[in-house]
Amino acid sequence: MIETGESLKKTRESAGISLEEASTDINIPVLVLEQLESGSFGAFENVYDLKKKLLDYSKYLGLDVSDVERKFNEYMFDHTSKMPMSDIEKAIKEQEKETKELEEDRIASPYTKVYPKEKTLPYVLTGVGIVILVVIAVMWAVSQITIQNDRTKSISYFTEEGENYELTK
Repeated sequence: MIETGESLKKTRESAGISLEEASTDINIPVLVLEQLESGSFGAFENVYDLKKKLLDYSKYLGLDVSDVERKFNEYMFDHTSKMPMSDIEKAIKEQEKETKELEEDRIASPYTKVYPKEKTLPYVLTGVGIVILVVIAVMWAVSQITIQNDRTKSISYFTEEGENYELTK
């Protein structure tokens, strides 16, 4: 990974960009950029954060991001394949613990609370069923009113003598 770091530094310097300028542009601390350029990937606690910053920096410098990502993945595979399984399991448990703590600390509003789909589906189906029943009831009521109006319609007409006659259907 030292080659990737050297490539980052060489590209930045050839573009005439200072570390401070790059840091400001992509919101990554200067120290982190220095570590990326020196290939000191062991200084990072979280491999996901490292990868994101590496790819962001590569994209900023105009490097082939897919090539950098491929090299990074190969490096990580070579590096992690030598780790004992117990260390990997420990890291996963720590990551899960941190994620759970973050979720517990998050303040949730009842307006933004996310409900699981399993629990909302019956309510949605019940609501749709009620709407269908209301529509059917309204249609039936309208048809009954129409039938009643048709039965009571009457026709009025006047004769030549001025008399008013009504015929009821």
